[in-house]
Amino acid sequence: MTGGDLDRVGKRAPRVDGPGLVAGSAQFTDDIEMRGMLHAKILGSPHAHARIRRIDATRARALPGVACVLTYADVPRIPYSTAGQNAPEPSPYDVFMLDRKVRFVGDRVAVVAAESVELAERALALLEVDYEVLPAVFDPEEAMRPGAPIVHDEPDCENVYDASRNLAAHLAVELGDVDAALAGADRVFTATYRVPAVQQCAIEPHICISWLDDQGRLIVRTSTQVPFHCRRIVARVNQLPPGKLRVIKPRVGGGFGGKQEILNEELCAALTLRTRRPVRLEYTRSEEFTSSRSRHAVVLHMRTGVSADGRIVANELIAVANTGAYGTHGLTVLSCTGSKTLPLYRCPNLRFRADIAYTNLPVAGAFRGYGGPQGYFALESHMDEVALGLGLDPLQFRLQNAIRAGDPDPLAVALGEGKEGVPRTVQSCGLASCIERGAASIGWHRRRGGTWEPSDPLAVAHGKATRRRGIGMAIAMHGTSIPGDDMGAANIKVNEDGTFNVLCGATDIGTGSDTVLAQIAAEVLGVDTSSILLYSADTDMTPFDVGAYASSTTYISGRAVQRAAEVVRAELLDLASDLLGEPACELRRGFAHAASGKRVPIAEVARESLYGPRKRQIQGAASKLSEDSPPPFAATFAEVEVDVETGKVEVLHLVQAVDCGVAINPMQAEGQVEGGTAQALGYALFEEMHFDAEGRMLNPSFTDYRIASSLDMPRLTVHLVPTHEPSGPFGAKSIAEIPLDGPAPAIANAVRDALGVRVDVIPMTPERVWQAIAAAQSSREPRSTLAVTSGAAVAAASSSAAQPTVATSPSNTVQSPAGTSPSNTVQSTAATPPSNTVQSTAATSPSNTVQSTAATSPSPPIVAAPSIDARVPRST
Repeated sequence: MTGGDLDRVGKRAPRVDGPGLVAGSAQFTDDIEMRGMLHAKILGSPHAHARIRRIDATRARALPGVACVLTYADVPRIPYSTAGQNAPEPSPYDVFMLDRKVRFVGDRVAVVAAESVELAERALALLEVDYEVLPAVFDPEEAMRPGAPIVHDEPDCENVYDASRNLAAHLAVELGDVDAALAGADRVFTATYRVPAVQQCAIEPHICISWLDDQGRLIVRTSTQVPFHCRRIVARVNQLPPGKLRVIKPRVGGGFGGKQEILNEELCAALTLRTRRPVRLEYTRSEEFTSSRSRHAVVLHMRTGVSADGRIVANELIAVANTGAYGTHGLTVLSCTGSKTLPLYRCPNLRFRADIAYTNLPVAGAFRGYGGPQGYFALESHMDEVALGLGLDPLQFRLQNAIRAGDPDPLAVALGEGKEGVPRTVQSCGLASCIERGAASIGWHRRRGGTWEPSDPLAVAHGKATRRRGIGMAIAMHGTSIPGDDMGAANIKVNEDGTFNVLCGATDIGTGSDTVLAQIAAEVLGVDTSSILLYSADTDMTPFDVGAYASSTTYISGRAVQRAAEVVRAELLDLASDLLGEPACELRRGFAHAASGKRVPIAEVARESLYGPRKRQIQGAASKLSEDSPPPFAATFAEVEVDVETGKVEVLHLVQAVDCGVAINPMQAEGQVEGGTAQALGYALFEEMHFDAEGRMLNPSFTDYRIASSLDMPRLTVHLVPTHEPSGPFGAKSIAEIPLDGPAPAIANAVRDALGVRVDVIPMTPERVWQAIAAAQSSREPRSTLAVTSGAAVAAASSSAAQPTVATSPSNTVQSPAGTSPSNTVQSTAATPPSNTVQSTAATSPSNTVQSTAATSPSPPIVAAPSIDARVPRST
């Protein structure tokens, strides 16, 4: 069927769970009451790194109303990963339910179950713990150096890359000959970018309720993205067969990757198994910040070689990631940092290396975008600098080099998630159309390379003479499921009134996937969406599904529902043919139709199947294994206004043009883009987890941790650019994660356009932007984040010294001769080109030095002071 032939798919249908959510009757995890329920609390470590010499729970256990206290001595010692990934997980098995060593402030020491939350908290205060405080390390580059404290010195961890160097995981991929290509390039651009740890901030915290049913089976009701992975992991660490455990996922109040993790379910289950009573365990907001998961903080070094005509001939991305105390998701997140970004541009020579280092900070994990936002901030900021350095329009430079339909993905095999991937060729690509529509909406023609005048009459009329405006853009591609890994299944049966029960393991975490799956089933079966009764994500009642991650639900579970519905459709048509006395050829709008025009209601066919002479239950089952990962594409445009006196950045307009194939429900697809954009705005401008010198988080609340609110949202324009993905259900591919990839670099590029200053660290707080402006105004000698050299210079440097490795700490300032005070000055040698050029030596890691050339366009003035490129000092 073509788009014009579809009745339900491609339509702006209301959510099937909308009335219950609006009325407040939707059932979330905490919306049940159970007789005799205990309340659990976890004792978190006060130290970033310590060994427990002794723990005495005598007084806590003696407190009236306390039912159970568990310490490391009371639970099995089984290493596991908390990552909800396909088995066997590629992540390190470096977690124990409770351990005698704690590795970050907030790490689990003990857990108590009592008659009330207040009693449980009193019991925690009665626990006597003697800690041997150990040296701690918080910086990933320091953690990899010889002599650093070893975070995981226990012998029974598994799948850790190199515990002696605090390396949870390591990645190294090279295609072609990057060094030779850089040596032969006409220009080579080098820069370093930094992105912070940020939190998912789901409104519903992690919460779990467990109990034993009347057969003694363990029931776990939990706010999770991965019920089947949860069952497997909780059963294993509690030494139960999976058949003795049922996991129920009710409505979920936000996940964003943070609930692709098993964080409290195993402890809750252990307490129920000990007490034989229901147990409730819920994180506080502070615990969400310190003890759940966050996005990985990463330092990213970019090197790009280009020809004089603007072709990219070599691209290198080297990343150092802070995974915190445990390695969950570290390997696969950083795999995506490379695999989702570098293939965006056609380039025969690619190098990607990543070190994922343990530290004594809270743990990083899955977060919507899964490595993409980190990589794209570096890549797309860098591509703007390359284009400007060549004197090219950044938009045209991207069009010249971007991937197209029919191109292979060069990293698909080399950078699978934790293992070798499968080959991928781009079959559908609307990127050029995304760029065209986005540029038209933002008014790209108004961009004049940073020449907005502070004396603009409109600005003066509004009292904005100290404000500068700029326009920037970024492009992105992402993925749709994990090929070879992700699988979903569905069962469908018909009822006598022509309604259909659809059972699927897919996990709706607020994304509206239940609605999309209902639309797909309704389209195949020729009925209204209201005739689809969908039940999802219960390990006893629904078939298997990996869960809600990797932007896979519509693509994988949707195809499974489509296939199961086609089985049911064939049976209905067969029986309808008997009733019509001639072949029925289609189901549409509640009827089975024959070519002659005769028709019979589907409800009558259904009733005949159950009560007529040919009684049988019409039903169908199907599953879908991902064999491909078709990329969605997006172009993001931003217009900003920057106050040069305060450094405050105000985003005036954001445009997101997204190719997600055929949008099954355009209204929900637009909602995904809008929500993702709000999160990305916070990532760009506001959000950052801050820690003191002892590893304690300084802002673990919504009072001190700033997320974007409705007051911060700019004008937002969303375009869904239609293409047809042949491998997806009705031509669909993903949309959930790609909206987070483009806004941060697009805003940074707009700030660059407004000021001539590159801010290479996010969030772009007023302080950081002001520091960049001040650094630019302090000297008339041009400086930038960018090192620009000739290919010959790269070759000479490569021949005189070894290439820097990931384990080398990148310079935050450029090396200066002895006695030179400004940190931004550059070490020059006799071989340094004259005048305003600077050149880094081979001994300097991919640093923030710059060699500016005559080809670089001059920057405009900032309020009567010369505007020049300057790097932002690293925040403290």
